[in-house]
Amino acid sequence: MRKYLLPFLFLFLFVFESIFVQYLPTEMFGSDRITVPRFLIISILFLTVFSSRKYGIIYGIIFGLLFDIVYTGVIGIYLFSFPIFVYLMSKLMRILQTNIAMVSLASLLLIVLLEIGVYEINVVINQTDLSFADFASLRLLPTVVLNSAFIIIASYPLKRHFEKFMASVSD
Repeated sequence: MRKYLLPFLFLFLFVFESIFVQYLPTEMFGSDRITVPRFLIISILFLTVFSSRKYGIIYGIIFGLLFDIVYTGVIGIYLFSFPIFVYLMSKLMRILQTNIAMVSLASLLLIVLLEIGVYEINVVINQTDLSFADFASLRLLPTVVLNSAFIIIASYPLKRHFEKFMASVSD
C-alpha cells in the first residue's frame, strides 16, 4: 500500500510548492526577496538515502520533466538536475554517515548547488541580468532559510515513511 502513496506524496509536494509561494507572506523575508521552496527535491533526496537510489532517480526524472514543463520555459534544466543531484546524494552518503543530520546538511548543500546551477544557466541563456551578489542575497539566502525550516519540520517523518516504504517493497 505504501508504494502507491509515494507518487501521491510527490505529486502533493509538487503542487504544494506553488501554493506555498502564493500564500507565503512577502514581508517574511522582505518584499524584494525571492523564496523558492524545494520541498519536492528534498523529499526525493531523502527517498534516495532512506530507500533506494533507483527510486530516487526515477522520481527525479519524472518530476524534473514535470517541473520543466509546468514551471520553466526551458526543458531540461530540472530534468537533468534532479537525477544528477540524486546520484550525487547517493555517492555522498556512501562517504558520510547516513543519519538525519548529515542527510539534512547534504540536502541543503545540494539545494544551494541547484539554485546556483539554475542561476548560471539563466545567465548563460540571458534570462536574467541579476549579479551573483544580488542573487545570493535576494534569492539564495531566503531559499536556504525556508528549506532549512522545511527540513527541520519534515526530516523525521520523511525518514520514517521512506524506511517503511522500503520495508513494504522488499516484502
